[in-house]
Amino acid sequence: MRTIEERLQEHKQTSERMQAPSELEDRLRNALDRVPNKKKKNEVVLWFGLTAAALVLIVGTYQYPALTYYGNELFNMGLNASSFSEAATEGYGQEVNKSTTLDDGTLITVDRVIADDNSFSMYYTIKAPEGEIIRRDSSRFGVDHIEGFMTNSSPEEGSNDYSEDETVLHGIQRFESVSPLSRTLTVTFYEFQKNGERETYPISFKFDTSKAMKSLVKEKISKSVAVDQGEIYYESITASLTSTVIKGHIKMNEEWAQERQPWFFGTTLLYVNGIEMNFDFMESQYDAATGLSEFELGFDALPTDEIRSLELILKNSSGYHNQQETISLVSPSDQSIKMGSEKLWIRSVSKTDTGYDIVMATKQFTILENDNIFVQAGGTEVPVSSISSERPWDLNNGNILWERTYSFNTTDQPESLILGGYHYIKTYNKIVPIPFD
Repeated sequence: MRTIEERLQEHKQTSERMQAPSELEDRLRNALDRVPNKKKKNEVVLWFGLTAAALVLIVGTYQYPALTYYGNELFNMGLNASSFSEAATEGYGQEVNKSTTLDDGTLITVDRVIADDNSFSMYYTIKAPEGEIIRRDSSRFGVDHIEGFMTNSSPEEGSNDYSEDETVLHGIQRFESVSPLSRTLTVTFYEFQKNGERETYPISFKFDTSKAMKSLVKEKISKSVAVDQGEIYYESITASLTSTVIKGHIKMNEEWAQERQPWFFGTTLLYVNGIEMNFDFMESQYDAATGLSEFELGFDALPTDEIRSLELILKNSSGYHNQQETISLVSPSDQSIKMGSEKLWIRSVSKTDTGYDIVMATKQFTILENDNIFVQAGGTEVPVSSISSERPWDLNNGNILWERTYSFNTTDQPESLILGGYHYIKTYNKIVPIPFD
């Protein structure tokens, strides 16, 4: 198997032989501008048809890297990439070096951009005027969206650092992916003035799509793991220059459909060659049309060594214990009571002006079902009337439990506690191998 470095070198050599036609964007824009106004239901079909026609027209005339990119996307032919830091060191991505100077002499420079299947990343610097520094706690400057042909990408995440003398801020900003058909991109920086108003500073630069880095791995996973409330489906993996993204969805069992998703999604780990990758982010949203909760999991970029194995491990997720438990209240104490795989502590039972209070403790993420909590008192099942906020109970041995006060409106002393189901964090440790070429 070829290493990633070998594949990158091959991609770089191919890119250097390609030359982008200057009129490409204009021809595509003109083709789209000629679209007549139609009813909404036909807009998507018509737009796609004309765009595809324009692409076919140009493919017959040019050998252009943006079309190579689109062809890869349309026919699922991902290429490869290296890690973010190594790509910059080795000169991957596109050098920009476009600047703007503010009235006070501050210099903002776009140094380099790196485009890949997952995102668009920009290196930039902000240099203080001569003799001044940039305060580390300053929120004076920021980065807004980036625009171009068929592109209006919002910022997703960023980080920065300072030179030792604090005269230069070095930043990295990640955006949503940009269109590979853009020839010119404009990124907008902003500055908060002393009066609170925001001043914007656009910087435009040519975008060389031939230097866009494609995927190291772009594969369907199409595997699922059953959890107590449904199934977690892992659909695909896209490992690009800047990150590795796992996409999937959650399908709840019919009796839990109204919940939309488990109360605790859980922890999914990514292993490459048996080594755990750093977790970056998790995003999810509910799709009302499909009734599914779609998610994305982000991890660090894959290492540049030869990849021998890829696998996901669902370490934990929501668990549900639905067996009814009856617990005697004759002699409450701080001793634990086993319920399924979890434990419960009955700390006290005390009479109040309105009835009885029971103080119970559990692990922090063991959640009793409030609608299924009763006491047996005077031959009657009495439901809980109110529940306090949780508060810590320090065991003074390095462990902290969380207790709540459950109130019951009854004049009879409770004899037993009746509990329905409870939610908790359940360990699954299910392995999902990821196929790749």
